[in-house]
Amino acid sequence: MNTASAHTTTVAWPRSIGDTAAHASPEVRSVHLGIDKVSNVPSRLPALAPARLPASMMLVGPVLLLVLWELASQVGWLSPETLTAPSQAVAAGYEMVVDGSLLPHLLASAARAYTGLLLGVFAGVVLALVAGLTRTGEALIDGLVQIKRAVPTLALIPLAIIWLGIGEAMKVFLIFTAVLVPVYINTHAGLRGIDMGHVELAQTLGLSRATFIRKVALPGALPGFFVGLRMAVSLCWTALVVLELINTQTGIGYLMNRARDWGQTDVIVVGILIYALLGLLSDAAVRRLEARVLSYRRALGS
Repeated sequence: MNTASAHTTTVAWPRSIGDTAAHASPEVRSVHLGIDKVSNVPSRLPALAPARLPASMMLVGPVLLLVLWELASQVGWLSPETLTAPSQAVAAGYEMVVDGSLLPHLLASAARAYTGLLLGVFAGVVLALVAGLTRTGEALIDGLVQIKRAVPTLALIPLAIIWLGIGEAMKVFLIFTAVLVPVYINTHAGLRGIDMGHVELAQTLGLSRATFIRKVALPGALPGFFVGLRMAVSLCWTALVVLELINTQTGIGYLMNRARDWGQTDVIVVGILIYALLGLLSDAAVRRLEARVLSYRRALGS
């Protein structure tokens, strides 16, 4: 009976990671020690994306502007007859709140602005879906919206007065037309930017038209929609500033127009600050809603 001789090979296992790095090649040692000696890539890469800014820091710019404005007024660079200091405007606004003369005008302005905003946003989204998902809709709608985008809202005031008079309907209609365009443009662009791979996958899965719109089209258009919504919120207040100067008896614009006739620059500044504050709060609300709805995204600003 043949007995095979067994050859035993002794393997010296390293006792620590340091031993491994010591006996390894230069490339391996560079990996263990965290030092890249093979390439010229630095061990700490520069931060290309800025860190997320806290919400409170968004007010640094406006607060700095108010501080400089107040300082310029206190040292006499700005005359009260030309531009009232922010502190005096705040005092005047407080008096108007206490005597009850501000709130009715504020509510009237908000009603006009947000009615036109809601109607414009709804119409813009519907038209964008029709134009973005059907050839017939694009042929009928897209050209008309592009024409409206080229025509300033103020240029429509004479026709709107002839059609609707000089009451509330005319003002809401013009805000509606101003808001519709950015919502449509950005939502339509969002729809057109959907990856065709998602469309082909939906066809492969046999999704119905309604399911495709709900599961693919609308989520794909949301980033563009929120961009348009932020623009629309600003535009509704911008248009309102001008429209409330036309035959109104209520509204912040009416107060400013009356204050101009009486030389009350403090009331004019109160109106400007109210418009600015309402626009800033509306934009902050849209941004907060966008962050919640699109929380799944990993983007530069998220």
